[in-house]
Amino acid sequence: MPEYLAPGVYIEEVSTGPRPIEGVSTSTSGFVGETERGPTHPVLVTSWQNYYQWFGGYVDRTPGTPNIFLPYAVRGFFDNGGQRVFVARVVGPNAKIAGGDLGNCTVEAIGEGAWGNNLLVAVKPASVSFAQPTWFRIQIAYFRDGIPNPFVDPTDPAKLSDPNRVEPDAFEDFDNLTADPTETNFATTVINAGSQLIQVVSCTGQPTNAPFPGVQLKNGVSDPATITEFLDANTNDPEKRRGLAGLCVIREISLLAAPDEVVVATLRESVIQKCEELKDRFAVSSADGNFSNFPTLRPPLDSTYAAFYYPWVRVLAPHTAEGHRLIPAAGHVTGIYARVDIDRGVHKAPANEVLRGIVTRDLNNNKKPLEFTMGKREQDILNPKGVNVIRDFRTDGRDIRVFGARTMSTDSMWKYVNVRRLFIFIEQSIDRGTQWAVFEPNSDQTWAAIRTSISAFLRTVWRNGALMGTTQDEAFFVKCDRTTMTQDDIDNGRLICLIGVAPVKPAEFVIFRISQKTLEAEQA
Repeated sequence: MPEYLAPGVYIEEVSTGPRPIEGVSTSTSGFVGETERGPTHPVLVTSWQNYYQWFGGYVDRTPGTPNIFLPYAVRGFFDNGGQRVFVARVVGPNAKIAGGDLGNCTVEAIGEGAWGNNLLVAVKPASVSFAQPTWFRIQIAYFRDGIPNPFVDPTDPAKLSDPNRVEPDAFEDFDNLTADPTETNFATTVINAGSQLIQVVSCTGQPTNAPFPGVQLKNGVSDPATITEFLDANTNDPEKRRGLAGLCVIREISLLAAPDEVVVATLRESVIQKCEELKDRFAVSSADGNFSNFPTLRPPLDSTYAAFYYPWVRVLAPHTAEGHRLIPAAGHVTGIYARVDIDRGVHKAPANEVLRGIVTRDLNNNKKPLEFTMGKREQDILNPKGVNVIRDFRTDGRDIRVFGARTMSTDSMWKYVNVRRLFIFIEQSIDRGTQWAVFEPNSDQTWAAIRTSISAFLRTVWRNGALMGTTQDEAFFVKCDRTTMTQDDIDNGRLICLIGVAPVKPAEFVIFRISQKTLEAEQA
């Protein structure tokens, strides 16, 4: 009880009513893989343009070497309705960051790799240098394909018509900076908070003027990532975790994919096992490419926290000689998951949905939108195994669709994607919404408050169509009283709440039984 020691008027705030439980996000995704450039800590991107600003464009390696599919997956994610994805860039163990000395200021590229060697940093007088002579301006230009030779200053208006002028692939301009750390326009603070290309390591004084080409950053080294860097399993500090480990500490993520799983051994299994371990997210996985012997195809693991999709899809790639290429479907399908969650809810199976952002017409030399064309007979073999097939229904006017909604599990209780993801949603929402109950008195008052909060939340879930039943009692129950706990439980600090829900399941097989009605049959 509060203490009243001196005479006076005391005003107190009293909480009444149930503690609300807010549903967690189900459409935020996490992708891990290699990119053209960018930071190696996970970054939230909200559009393809936002991704390009941070990580650059497509990274197609030379023929005969492994491909990098992450950029295609991100593009497919947004094309199919995704809105938020955390991208975790990975680099090899021998990758190094490019750096440069501006005179009193040292800078380095954001993230390792040889891409940093294509950065030019110019130092110019500030726009208000007439009033603040110690202020300065820093401009950064990035040329993906290397520094042009001959070089023409892209910021000089008089050179706009110069045939040798090359527009930078990325450009940043920070004006009216100071080397005084007590000022709000301190160069280190402003650039490190706003730049997607460089960061200031130190700034002890005004840098030396250096108009373009300015200072070229050097000594950046690229190195292909291995499974060790993808997992980053040995980093203990949560703030320093990268790759898959970096995504796992972000609680907002509910969908996980590693598009390069098709070229990095054991990566697919590691992503699925991490979802099994955390139990708060779901993995979207693709079959390997060029797998024509489809009758032998099976999911890589028996898991309720992942789904497996086949075959690959063809997307436009105008930057390549062919103008198109086949890629794993994981990114596109993850976008469908997010789209369905936003439009309908997590209880709706992400199936019978049109796949966007792919080639929708046959190209020359019989280059079809799908790597392999699957029909009903082929799906009859794959669907019971838990392989979700992407099928071409264009002859019926229904476009190309994801036509499967099964997890990788052989357990019939958890064979549908939407059932598993609905339970993840309910479990995580209740977990986060009832943290207030920890260390509360283990008494009838607390039990009643928990029952009321959870029932109110599940009632909303039921009304949104996620639970079966025409009445609340048919849809769910919540018990938290003496029948769910023994005295030993109470004495040992255990508060046990029993919750039962009846999830809706997809109508996977729609069967119409039709008979012929005749007058003789009615009279018989």
